[in-house]
Amino acid sequence: MSETQKRLQRLRAQAASLVFYAGILESATGRAFLELLDALSHQQPLAAVTAYSTWLGHLLASRQSWPQWLMHHIRSDDNPFSRQAQFAIASSLPEVWQQSACQDLQTLQQLASAPPRLLAPMVQALADLPTPPPHWLEETRDREAQWAETEDWAMLLPDLIQHYQQRGVGFFNRYWALRWQQGQLHGIEHPDPVALSDLAGYKLQKETLKRNTEFLLAGLPAQNVLLYGSRGAGKSSLVKALINAYGDRGLRLIEVGKADLRELPQILDQLRESALSFIVFVDDLSFEEDDETFKALKVVLEGGLTARPPNVVVYATSNRRHLVREYFDERPNPTEANEVHAWDSVQEKLSFSDRFGLTLTFEPADQDTYLAIVRHLASEVGLTMPLETLEFRARQWATRHNGRSGRTARQFMDWLIAEQSLPNPL
Repeated sequence: MSETQKRLQRLRAQAASLVFYAGILESATGRAFLELLDALSHQQPLAAVTAYSTWLGHLLASRQSWPQWLMHHIRSDDNPFSRQAQFAIASSLPEVWQQSACQDLQTLQQLASAPPRLLAPMVQALADLPTPPPHWLEETRDREAQWAETEDWAMLLPDLIQHYQQRGVGFFNRYWALRWQQGQLHGIEHPDPVALSDLAGYKLQKETLKRNTEFLLAGLPAQNVLLYGSRGAGKSSLVKALINAYGDRGLRLIEVGKADLRELPQILDQLRESALSFIVFVDDLSFEEDDETFKALKVVLEGGLTARPPNVVVYATSNRRHLVREYFDERPNPTEANEVHAWDSVQEKLSFSDRFGLTLTFEPADQDTYLAIVRHLASEVGLTMPLETLEFRARQWATRHNGRSGRTARQFMDWLIAEQSLPNPL
């Protein structure tokens, strides 16, 4: 057996020795790398070419070098060590855990020492290819690249623990915004990029919501919030903008549809195991009579057997002040022989919104507020147009379209941007 084969088999054995970070190599990229080591060490030409091509394809798709790819997954891996590290300082973790984690990091560093540029010639020689397979990868200068250049990856353990505490692990490390669908969390690849500075008007409501969110991030008692008001006022955008403002401080947004609110206890069980802070976001909230989801949310807001974790708040938007739809024929008539305590049922519905600690009201925009939003948006995008013309056209747009609101102002601004970019339509 050649020295090269011995080295490859040694790398394969080291990969099998991983304790906490073994899951990294169970991904498609990791499996392709292990298959490549096996094929090269056992002199299997076709299997080596196939595994190499698959491995390189995954790296090209990720736009990362092999060491960067490994470091990226180390920094986000969800394993017993990373989960426990979220809530502890390095010295408080069991010594055997620290030793195993350090050994895993050194093992992964050894695997990182076998990048495509070193394995490609081996594949060429084994398969008798006329030219070596492609091996050049464009490397980005990011935090993963900086960490990957560390002389001894085991020395990164304290920084890694701090990283888990600040950024979380698994899905919560990779995504700032997530959606609950079909009984599980799904990361949102391209969340709304709206920033707090993009939102003009409603200054008091914005500052109150920011302050409550900062309480949550500081580990202080934070309130559940109902954002109530006219359509197009920017209620949903304000909640989404919080992620872009505080995501790097450990805030995560979980969007839950009304139909999935009955699964809130299951969602909360997953969130309480994280050191991060979460907003459970329910958009356009309202309920019909005898709606089971109404009862599910009521239990979470009031507290029940499944208590709301201190790192979670519920932010909901609605166009209705009273979230449960009520009909006139539901109101009790003393002459009717219906429910004895019918008013209790009515009051339970009417008081549901009171179970939110904060209710922020977004009144319809008057003309001055609407024009102020338009001027703000025009300034943000650097739109050049005489002020009188801008305001005249803004008033026309509101009259002809959806009335005065922040949403209308945004739609008007998008139209102007497109119009200036294509001044002579076909």
